[in-house]
Amino acid sequence: MGSHVPLFALSAYLDELADRGRHIEPAGEPSHNTSLHVWGYASLPVSRPARGLWVGYSARMRRQFTGWPEQAMDVLWQLQGEPTHATRARYRADRERLVRQPMIALLNEVADTDPRYEDFSVWHYRTNSWWWQNQSAVIRLGRKIEIGLRYSLDGLRIQGAWWYPDPGQVDMFRKAVASEGSGRELSAIVEDVRKKGYDISGDVMKRPPRGYPTDHPRTEMLRHRSLIAARPLGCEEWLHTPEALDRVLSAAADLDDLLTWLVRHVKRTA
Repeated sequence: MGSHVPLFALSAYLDELADRGRHIEPAGEPSHNTSLHVWGYASLPVSRPARGLWVGYSARMRRQFTGWPEQAMDVLWQLQGEPTHATRARYRADRERLVRQPMIALLNEVADTDPRYEDFSVWHYRTNSWWWQNQSAVIRLGRKIEIGLRYSLDGLRIQGAWWYPDPGQVDMFRKAVASEGSGRELSAIVEDVRKKGYDISGDVMKRPPRGYPTDHPRTEMLRHRSLIAARPLGCEEWLHTPEALDRVLSAAADLDDLLTWLVRHVKRTA
């Protein structure tokens, strides 16, 4: 009898070939290693009727979002800590079917509600255990401006973020913050988002930037070199139902004014 290739090795090889379609940056917390890059399936810049043709996926594999099956949490539970290669191989197919595919279905339905949401990616998993334990996805609204979603044992989390800025974007942000009209507008938006339960964070300097008075009325915002509004959506029974789509759309509406302001004032510069 001839030699044979283990199924998990063949699966990994095929995934590797499919994953080479695009090089993308990590979707996660800013505290994670920003030098880490992973390969992932990503949506392609195609027309609306053609959307849904994913790298590595055929159109027939798309399905309506019905929530994450309850077994999805069981799979993530098995992948806690530092799962061995054998454990990852054992749960790889279940994770794809129960955890990642529902996120793809969710993002397809979110995109159907607004053409601005059509440029999205659902992250794949790699060697780092964090990527196996957290299913992340992003919706890109502008250069380095996005909505991020993350499904994990803690439930579903959403954030609106402008981060990892291009050269020149920080200066554009500061000028808009310092300007009386746009600056007051942003302050009101951020306060409204905070009242809705979102944590406001980002890369913040210890001191006001050079060229701006230390007593500027928006000095706190001027110190930002990125801006993130995030909150957990929860880990209740609705996660296993189509109601999760409504929760995501409601949260996206919460973040809309903030992200629209950023798209308008922090333009692509590189």
